[in-house]
Amino acid sequence: MYAIDLKWEKLNLPLKSNFKKRATKMNTGKTVFSQLIDYLPIHEFHKCVDRYNGNYKVQPFNCWEKFLTMAFAQHTYCESLRDIETCLRAMQNKLYHMGIKNKISRSTLSETNENRHWRINQDFAQVLITIARELYKNDEFISEIKSTAYALDDTTIDLC
Repeated sequence: MYAIDLKWEKLNLPLKSNFKKRATKMNTGKTVFSQLIDYLPIHEFHKCVDRYNGNYKVQPFNCWEKFLTMAFAQHTYCESLRDIETCLRAMQNKLYHMGIKNKISRSTLSETNENRHWRINQDFAQVLITIARELYKNDEFISEIKSTAYALDDTTIDLC
């Protein structure tokens, strides 16, 4: 088993009672991906979605599932919609446990990347950057984070 050394205990967030146990012990019957996602402030993501009415008239594939899919694609180094679809289909029986409730095709991904508001991801990225700044405020590289220019893009895939 591997342990994760995260600095989440520095934040004054309301934590689940088993937080310390989860932080020292990696496998609790969940996929590693879903354990990483557990540390994200999902309520903040939903605030960003609500701000731009992101789930309006969205049936099978909501903004959270899109975020999970794109985060999974980023972590598995997928380079195209076909790569994402292939990786997700290879893990079909684990998708629900990762938080993805529906089968995902290239056309669905393409349509959501085209039609969803990019500011949802921009706002959530700013939330995560704020958390990172708070976590690492006493570290040396925080000055680099403060002076960094961020280039945010809703897609993480080169479609050329």
